[in-house]
Amino acid sequence: MKSKVPVRTLLAGLFAAGLMAHAPAWAQSVAVTSIVEHPALDAVRDGVKEALAEAGYTEEKGMRWQYQTAQGNTAIAAQIARKFIGDRPDVIVAIATPTAQAVVAATKDVPVVYSAVTDPVAAQLVSTMEPSGTNVTGVSDRLSLERQIELIKKVVPDAKRVGMVYNPGEANSVVVVKAMRELLPEQGMSLVEATAARTVDVGAAARSLVGKVDVIYTNTDNNVVSAYEALVKVGTDAKVPLVASDTDSVVRGAIAAVGINYHDLGKQTGRVVARILKGEAPGSIASETSDNLELFVNPGAAQKQGVTLAEDFIRSATKVIE
Repeated sequence: MKSKVPVRTLLAGLFAAGLMAHAPAWAQSVAVTSIVEHPALDAVRDGVKEALAEAGYTEEKGMRWQYQTAQGNTAIAAQIARKFIGDRPDVIVAIATPTAQAVVAATKDVPVVYSAVTDPVAAQLVSTMEPSGTNVTGVSDRLSLERQIELIKKVVPDAKRVGMVYNPGEANSVVVVKAMRELLPEQGMSLVEATAARTVDVGAAARSLVGKVDVIYTNTDNNVVSAYEALVKVGTDAKVPLVASDTDSVVRGAIAAVGINYHDLGKQTGRVVARILKGEAPGSIASETSDNLELFVNPGAAQKQGVTLAEDFIRSATKVIE
């Protein structure tokens, strides 16, 4: 004789089965790390999260999100990389070159999406901008240096000596410095370098350029951007014009910058992450760049640093900082 299943038990089982049928798949997990917190990198992080939300991946819907910064320390970046790899997330997002290098060096199987990396090939993250066939893809923030030199000449038309403060341990900065050494002489200009291996060295490095340069140009070096106020003080006190490639630096006191919208770069990165969460292999996705450039101009900073900007140049800006 067959045993009877109580109606209450049967209904409970059917209800549970119904929940299972309509429940989402096991929540995806995304781990995000950056070398340091400053406005551009924070905008990338926020853009990634926004793009994931637009794709339906939110913490409210079960996505596990974690974020850690290395506070400018490469040893801490390596520790965070090891921790994240041990957590086995579905994707690790590595923001800025030192962080991406730490993560990529530590795993060959966890999907890695880099962002805000100037030259991912030189940084040995991928061997080509084409699909890598590995666990790595991402979005570069590389800029046309010819466009940067054009900007320098618009801000300081008679400039002959261009100063750069940079961290010699940051691969993206080394790439830019090497290229500027080659490109500036073609425009009748020369490069004067000052190194800042730590954030606290930026002010002293900038002061060492006073009297030797007509303008100081800064790329997206994370040490320099993190301590940009120290550079602004030198530029203002010594009347040395500052030109940047990070538009947020204009808000903080540079005269002008032609740069990438880093929030948009983050959203572009987030869309790549979403593709991987949906099943694409990172090695089948080509590395990307951004053409969404903006001109920020700060006339007040120009006045403080002894420069008079052309009115048509100011009018051409995407944003004028009052």
